Amino acid sequence: MESLQWYDWSLALFGAFILGVAKAGVKGIDVAIVVIMAFVFGGKASTGIIVPMLIVGDIFAVTYYHRHTQWEYLARFLPWTALGVLIGVYVGKDLPEALFTQGMAVIILINVAVMFWWDRKRSEHVPSHLSFAGGMGLSAGFATMVGNLAGGFANLFFLAMRIPKDQFIGTAAWLFLIMNLFKTPFHIFVWETITPQTLAINFYLVPGILLGLLTGVWLVRRIHDASYRRLILLLTAVGAVLIFFR
Repeated sequence: MESLQWYDWSLALFGAFILGVAKAGVKGIDVAIVVIMAFVFGGKASTGIIVPMLIVGDIFAVTYYHRHTQWEYLARFLPWTALGVLIGVYVGKDLPEALFTQGMAVIILINVAVMFWWDRKRSEHVPSHLSFAGGMGLSAGFATMVGNLAGGFANLFFLAMRIPKDQFIGTAAWLFLIMNLFKTPFHIFVWETITPQTLAINFYLVPGILLGLLTGVWLVRRIHDASYRRLILLLTAVGAVLIFFR
């Protein structure tokens, strides 16, 4: 903490604010959080700093949107994400920092390309084959462990299901809370990226998260379903470009 300058804290607080906005329901901007935190703390170290912050936002989102949760979609998706997390733990444990950050960028670019393809397809057909939920779940689990970047793959799955905005948010809230709690022990005991020192940093960033949550709730109430879908894709694309040129 002593090595952090005022501009580092400013960026980190801004990242915490964006995280709060995202957890309140403005999906697709989580990639910007990853970029900001990686810039301040480094690629792999930032993953452990972000996880407790995500859990704070997840608890709020679950509390606020739980009545809209669609459990049947979670039952199809979660087992695959757990397997993806375990693969990510193994692959990312000894990965060099440069390769780790490049991998984060590649995951986002693939993520965005698939999402734009699906949106342009404009098909009303909902994928029901096990391979779709399995592929998206494995990708989300791997991405959330390696870079806290599950959002795009989860967004794609829920967008494909054509569920309304509030159900989208409520179901995603439970998904991310369960995923983030599941991967926390691996960050503590395997990667050692969550420590008393990183938790102290989290403590100072909580006000930014709370302000973002309040702002996000205000924004979500003013976004219609069609606009919300386009906003998800646009913000995810912007975030992907940022992390690619990091």
